[in-house]
Amino acid sequence: MATLSKRLKTDVEENFFVNSTCIDCDTCRQLSPATLNEDGDYSTVPLQPETAREEFAAYHALIACPVGSIGRKRRIARYFQRLKAPFRYL
Repeated sequence: MATLSKRLKTDVEENFFVNSTCIDCDTCRQLSPATLNEDGDYSTVPLQPETAREEFAAYHALIACPVGSIGRKRRIARYFQRLKAPFRYL
């Protein structure tokens, strides 16, 4: 998972963040367009999820990130466990 100390300055200060290891592959923006946007060479979190659906999508993006550049400060287990189920080895 992403290291908080490498968090991008363009992210809002809250739970979800993207760090400087992002490769700008667009995976997260496809999965969570309400929360993640492109900003130069990186994805960024300009807005935190406001609804349960947006929060679920943000966790989906976190798990799908190929380089682990998306992180969160606090864990919400109900979403994480549901998303992790198809990936038995995580």
